[in-house]
Amino acid sequence: MAIVHVMRHGQVDNPRGVLYERLPGYHLSGLGRQMAEQAATFFADLPITHLRCSPLERAQESMRPIAALFPLVDVVTDTRLIEAGNVFAGQVMGSTGAAAKSPRNWRYLTDPFRPSWGEPYADIARRMTAGILAAAETVGLGGQAALVSHQLPIWVARLLAEGKHLWHDPRKRECTLASVTSFHVDGGYIRGIDYAEPARDLLPAGPHFGF
Repeated sequence: MAIVHVMRHGQVDNPRGVLYERLPGYHLSGLGRQMAEQAATFFADLPITHLRCSPLERAQESMRPIAALFPLVDVVTDTRLIEAGNVFAGQVMGSTGAAAKSPRNWRYLTDPFRPSWGEPYADIARRMTAGILAAAETVGLGGQAALVSHQLPIWVARLLAEGKHLWHDPRKRECTLASVTSFHVDGGYIRGIDYAEPARDLLPAGPHFGF
């Protein structure tokens, strides 16, 4: 099978707890850069022949240590790997979820299954899966690719591949910072999934769902 390894970016410098979503100007923190460097070692001995990345800065910065291992492979920027859209972008979430508690936002909280506050889970899963399958087609059977994306797109693509409901509790996503979810692809279908946390020892305390 082709194997498409999808890494989540490292920690972002965001001390105010803003939901930065697709907003420009959000870069990796010092710890995030360290995470990316350490996570890149996961790929060091793999036969990677294709690199693909979300256009957002934090993803591009997380890809750099991986790309440095494969200097003859160009990085393809793929908008299908971008973070999910969200009407709360730019608002302060913080540890208390302040944006969700604001009365002006209540009209967006009517349907957690779609969800009503952002890009539908089904749309995210379809575009993300299309990006994964495109990478698999590029490397061919037996080939391997490395992608960098974001937690929610990676997670819902996994849920879709496993035949599970796309709506979920964000606190239960198995997709920590700088983790790698590997999709095994054959005949245009995802046949299996592996998961690794090469930067686990660098993870800060607390939940890692985010953007």
